[in-house]
Amino acid sequence: MGIRLQGRRSADMTRSPNVIFVITDDQGYGDIGYHGNPVLKTPNLDRMARESVQLDNHHHDPLCSPSRAALLTGQYACRNGVWHVIHGRHLLHPAATTMAEFFAESGYRTGMFGKWHLGDNYPFAPQYRGFDETLCHRGGGVGELPDFWGNDYFDDVYFRNGEPH
Repeated sequence: MGIRLQGRRSADMTRSPNVIFVITDDQGYGDIGYHGNPVLKTPNLDRMARESVQLDNHHHDPLCSPSRAALLTGQYACRNGVWHVIHGRHLLHPAATTMAEFFAESGYRTGMFGKWHLGDNYPFAPQYRGFDETLCHRGGGVGELPDFWGNDYFDDVYFRNGEPH
């Protein structure tokens, strides 16, 4: 996991850096070349990692949603409300502030693209949690939608700012 900061020079501290979080699902620390994997070739991720600030001390849960919620809020599961990935009752607490909300308050444009899995409806969906632009699939994967019989990896349904796209 890394944060890409661009445009941050000591002589130009008035310009805000671009911040890009890349969060992958079910990927181990050693699953990219940058971290020493001798088999997997990940040149684009490796380049991005070399040019980025590394966050290599974020520890949370071995599940996707609780880890994502902890990173977004800076809170443990018992505070942010996400301690499991199923049942619809382990959703991001409405009072938990996300980093997207902090960035938006600081004048940044924010976007979230890919897997959210922290709630699909108001007030849980990403467009209500500080993200200006969203393009994501619902549930834990493209095949987990309620209408799974009409959705597969070749014709999956994504939602742009909450609308099917």
